Amino acid sequence: MAWSERLVVRDGVRLACRDWDGPGQPVVLLHGLAGHSGEWELLAGELSSRHRVVAVDQRGHGASERRPEDVSRAAYVADVTAVVEQLGLRRPVLVGQSLGGHTAMLTAAAHPALVGGLVLVEAGAGGPNPEVAGEVGGWLDSWPTPFPSREAAAEFLGGGPVGAGWAAGLEEREDGWWPRFDREVMVASLAELTRRSFLDEWARITCPTLVVLAQSGFIPAPEVDEMLRQGPATMAVSVPRAGHDLHLERPEVLHGVLAEFLDGIG
Repeated sequence: MAWSERLVVRDGVRLACRDWDGPGQPVVLLHGLAGHSGEWELLAGELSSRHRVVAVDQRGHGASERRPEDVSRAAYVADVTAVVEQLGLRRPVLVGQSLGGHTAMLTAAAHPALVGGLVLVEAGAGGPNPEVAGEVGGWLDSWPTPFPSREAAAEFLGGGPVGAGWAAGLEEREDGWWPRFDREVMVASLAELTRRSFLDEWARITCPTLVVLAQSGFIPAPEVDEMLRQGPATMAVSVPRAGHDLHLERPEVLHGVLAEFLDGIG
C-alpha cells in the first residue's frame, strides 16, 4: 500500500508524516536519533493491511523542522500528541526505536488516555550517562560528508540493510549527499536523557507494553531488569542475530512480534 505525506504543525514547528491509510487500530512509528521515517517503510507496508500506520519525521529530522529551538523531551512528546490529535488517530499503539522509543514511553506515561499500547524497540528508561552525547557527537563528526553517492554512504554506515536504511535518509545537493539534520540539534536532543533516569515515568504507564531487544543491542541488562521489576505488566522479547538497528536488520522478525502483540490487544 502506498503512503501519502501529511503535515502537522505545532507551535510553528512543521512535522512531516508518512500515512499508510489502512484499516484498524492506528500505529505510530517513531525513529531513533539522526533517523528518518523512511526506516519503517518495509514494516509499515506489512502492517498497513490491517492497521492505519503513520511514521513521523521527528523535530530536527528528515523533512520536519530542521532547527527547532526546543529539543526537550517534553517538546518531542507534545509533537506526538499533536500528530495523534490532528490526524484523528484514536488510541494508537506507539512504536519507537531508540530515542523514538523513549519519546513513545514518555508519551504513554503522560497521556494514558491517548495511547492504546506501547512498543519499545531497543529503547529503555535511560539513566545518567553524560558521556553518551559526546560519543554521539564524535560519531557524527566522523561522517565523511558529503558522501559521493548513496552507495558510498551505505557502505560507510555499516553496509547491508542497516547502511541502506541510514543512507536513505540523506539528501542530494550539488556537491554530494548530506544528512537531513544538524549535528548540534542531535547532541542537544540527547542532553536531558543522559542526565537522569526516567524510571518514575516508566512506572506510570498503564497500557499494554512490549519491549523488543536485540541480542547485541545497546540497552544494559541491569536497566532492562529494573524496568521489568518495577514497571507495568510487560512482554519482553529478544531478537537473535540483531543489533541496535534491528528494525532494519530483521524487519520480518519485528513484524511477526508486532503483529502478535497487536492482535492480542486489538
